[in-house]
Amino acid sequence: MIGTAARTLAVAAAAVGGTFFVSSSRSNRLPDSLPRAEVDARLASTAGKDTAVFAGGCFWGIDAVFKHVKGVINVTSGYAGGTVPHPSYEDVSTSTTGHAESVRVIYDPSQVTYAQLLQVFFSVHDPTELNRQGPDVGTQYRSAVFYRNDDQKRLAEAYIAQLSKEKVFKRPIVTEVTKLNNFYAAEAYHQNYFAEHPYQPYIVVNDAPKVAHVKSAFPALYRESAAQ
Repeated sequence: MIGTAARTLAVAAAAVGGTFFVSSSRSNRLPDSLPRAEVDARLASTAGKDTAVFAGGCFWGIDAVFKHVKGVINVTSGYAGGTVPHPSYEDVSTSTTGHAESVRVIYDPSQVTYAQLLQVFFSVHDPTELNRQGPDVGTQYRSAVFYRNDDQKRLAEAYIAQLSKEKVFKRPIVTEVTKLNNFYAAEAYHQNYFAEHPYQPYIVVNDAPKVAHVKSAFPALYRESAAQ
């Protein structure tokens, strides 16, 4: 089990000479998803808000990334993909619950599309790493898209196929696309962790570059003031 303190110490020790995934493994900006007007129109017609759930390693950084995307209303760190109801962080850290550290994104589809959220998501983590992200190892750190409906499933699978065909990544994409059954909010101390601990070594090394990448690669989607 990798606890918060152990995670911070491990990253601090490895920080010298470390490189961030976004800057080295592929081009600076991922391609837009191919036009799928019918699906996009259906999703955009959702009255005021829709929900997307993603897992891309430690939820602290993914949470922060989406909070800086225009059109995002709320982001919650939590657990999805497993079979244990209402798990604790300690439970999930054992890699035995089936859950992944995830984020639930509530967004306005008239301002940002699901396809754009997918594009941001795949640009800020390494979808070729199996059951890990950087210094974090275990099934709870796997890459996953948890879809709520068939439209989200089709868009996620199509975008992964597009990225694979265009050989955007050097290794095969292992991101799972799985139906969302339950999402459980994480403990209060995990919420808005990036903003609350901006100088923690783990945040500085692993997560601050993710937010900076969104600002530089997606200027039309980035906003300075973070959502809740």
